[in-house]
Amino acid sequence: MMMKTERLARRKEFEAVCTEGKSWSNNLVALRALPNSLGSNRYGFAAGKRLGGAVVRNRVKRRLREVVRRTTIKDGWDMVFIARQAATETDYRTLKKAMEELLARAQLLGNGRG
Repeated sequence: MMMKTERLARRKEFEAVCTEGKSWSNNLVALRALPNSLGSNRYGFAAGKRLGGAVVRNRVKRRLREVVRRTTIKDGWDMVFIARQAATETDYRTLKKAMEELLARAQLLGNGRG
């Protein structure tokens, strides 16, 4: 489970990342990232209602959180991972590979925790 300090919790925080941050995407996940001044990362995860019922959306978000937990990411960023429809039908390994590719394109893989 992510610590409270690692989560984007407020609507205002999500909106700031989504409107002011840079964006990268593939067919499974979209990533929005905005530098912060905290020296640590904060993460948000979104899965819209068009993905399916609550069980499906929660499963996808759990997988996204687990990939982030197991991946070394550079510090000092607020990030929002947005699941796409194809993410509901893919396995964990494929999702992990897609997210790592996004983080590499964003030059965010590296020296963080992990």
